[in-house]
Amino acid sequence: MHSIADLGDLRGKRVLVRSDLNVPLDGAEITDDGRIRASVPTIAALSEAGARVIVCAHLGRPKGAPEDKFSLAPVATRLGELLGQDVTFATDTVGESAKAAVEAAEDGNVVLIENLRFNAGETAKTAEERAEFAGQLASLADVLVSDGFGVVHREQASVFDVARLLPSAVGGLVETEVGVLRRLTTDPERPYAVVLGGAKVSDKLAVIDNLIQTADRLLIGGGMVFTFLKAQGHEVGKSLLEQDQVEAVEGYLALAQERGVEIVLPVDVVAATEFSADAEHEVVTIDAIPADRMGLDIGPKSSQLFAEKLADCRTVFWNGPMGAFEMEPYAAGTAALAKALAEITSTGALTVVGGGDSAAAVRQLGFTDDQFGHISTGGGASLEFLEGKDLPGLTVLDES
Repeated sequence: MHSIADLGDLRGKRVLVRSDLNVPLDGAEITDDGRIRASVPTIAALSEAGARVIVCAHLGRPKGAPEDKFSLAPVATRLGELLGQDVTFATDTVGESAKAAVEAAEDGNVVLIENLRFNAGETAKTAEERAEFAGQLASLADVLVSDGFGVVHREQASVFDVARLLPSAVGGLVETEVGVLRRLTTDPERPYAVVLGGAKVSDKLAVIDNLIQTADRLLIGGGMVFTFLKAQGHEVGKSLLEQDQVEAVEGYLALAQERGVEIVLPVDVVAATEFSADAEHEVVTIDAIPADRMGLDIGPKSSQLFAEKLADCRTVFWNGPMGAFEMEPYAAGTAALAKALAEITSTGALTVVGGGDSAAAVRQLGFTDDQFGHISTGGGASLEFLEGKDLPGLTVLDES
């Protein structure tokens, strides 16, 4: 991969930076600015080098047309605060506002154009459909810096097609992300544990298949654990269950045993009458989940067990919360896991929080980024990397 240094002197050059600014919003209020903060160092460095920086990104899932609730306007304000300079906001992607903002930009200025997904060409399925939009984006700039790790696994116009039209390089954020993931996949310091949570086991089957080859321990929580428990013969009540994946999980349990990989499952769960913070709930062992209840968090004994299994680890990758952490009665398991990771980080272990809900959880629960080795900005991209897949947004840079 080419780095920014390979692009030469960028003073006066128009640099299109594909960032990942897909932050959660409550109305116009940003509830977690982690991805913006992670994007700032690359943007700031380019500005300080005298480039005319044109930042582009998406927010949410608009259907190829403008929607006020997905506007990047609040992001422009926050980005300017973090950079300590005014950020010009263009109210379209490649229209008159964007062209005027870029034309008016001086060396060191930063422009943020409106949500890329307001144009259907950004996420079109074929290269032919993406080509027109990619060409319009490329016409705004002289070079491309790809710094949105959360989208490098997507073959989209701003990530993939523009890189074929402009001299291109990865930004510092993507370099860091890839470097960390390589440490997880190339001779990781052991013991090496992977903690997987989240809702569906089907979302993680490919990564489980790959990690059984490399990890020493797999710790499973979240909604996906109930398919594992079912595969072991337990009844799971009304808990989330992917019945069609039980046979596959049985195969992975057998394969892990054959390879000497320890799979750690909860011994107790918090079971509630319904998916609600106000629902009646209790801690039960995994062999006594009531038929009319659903598991919404790992229990206290499981939290202790998981902490013990992580205590001697020198490398840990975590993707997916242990329960419905957004609701206080079901947040304790995720908080206990984060605390265990923070403790081993302080001893020098490499701990990687794999983006998405995991990153949101640790921040919502009061942990700071520096309590972990690395908090990824791309959960999906991280998982695909660990599955051994090529990431189109990176491979295209090698081809360019």
